[in-house]
Amino acid sequence: MAKSAVLWSLLLLGCTTAPPSAEKTTATATDTVSRPSALASVTAVEVSGEQGSYIFEVTVASKETGCDRYANWWEVIDTEGNLIYRRILQHSHVNEQPFTRSGGPVAVEPAQRIIVRVHMEPTGYGTDAMAGTAADGFEPAVLEENFAIALAQEQPLPTECAF
Repeated sequence: MAKSAVLWSLLLLGCTTAPPSAEKTTATATDTVSRPSALASVTAVEVSGEQGSYIFEVTVASKETGCDRYANWWEVIDTEGNLIYRRILQHSHVNEQPFTRSGGPVAVEPAQRIIVRVHMEPTGYGTDAMAGTAADGFEPAVLEENFAIALAQEQPLPTECAF
């Protein structure tokens, strides 16, 4: 699908993306994406592997203070807000910012449009995400504030924070 069609589809969902960059497999957030201090942001996504079993490396930036406020998962969702994959983060990353964690296998098609976003304990989902496909890469996207917010109650969920 052409980049303009992806942008149009995301705009229909209430998300916006930064201008497309020259054929990258890695996307990185720009200064134009907002970053509220109480929320976390996905700043980069790299995908490797093959159709139906991709490995995602997701970079998260968050202002963590410990188990009382930390990024407790990142997730892959479809453009309709359905959960495809969730990577639980077992501890805070106060002294490691931004940080990257991999997860998978993620069962998506190469051209399937998806969104990668992060959840922060206790403040919830931020609006800064990455959107795109495993085949064409990802670009920064801003989601509507309450987009697929009910997923915060869907399993799997973290059971505790180690530190």
